[in-house]
Formats: sequence, structure tokens, C-alpha cells
Amino acid sequence: MAKRPRDLNQLAKLVVDIASGEVEDTVSPRLRATGSVRGRAGGIKGGAARAAALSVEERRTIAKNAANSRWRTDGKTR
Repeated sequence: MAKRPRDLNQLAKLVVDIASGEVEDTVSPRLRATGSVRGRAGGIKGGAARAAALSVEERRTIAKNAANSRWRTDGKTR
């Protein structure tokens, strides 16, 4: 698998060539899937870690702000 060019002009040309079908993309689907799975795993862990790090008062403030944003009636649609 060849590396992508570091020069922005060459990279832009490669992207256009891939989009137009002149060149096949060399990044394997396995690598793309691995990245998305790892990103999702971090996101799932992140919420719990953040909640554990917050105090009760901080969580209460965040919850109140969220409820106010969700139920405000200033004419904006949800």
C-alpha cells in the first residue's frame, strides 16, 4: 500500500483522480473499519469517564442547562 503524498497539490490531484475513478483508492476497507470501531469505543467510554469525573453539582448544572435548551419556548423549533 503506497503512502499518500505529503504535498497538498499532489494530494488534491490524487483525491480528484480517486473521485473520478481514474485511480483506485489504496486504503484497505479493513483499515477504515478499524478506525471507526476504535473511534466509537472511545466515544462510548468517554461519556462514562466524564460523568465519573464530575461532581454532583456540576452534573446537576449540566442537566438543568440541557433541559432548558430542550424545552425552551422562544419560537424556535426543536
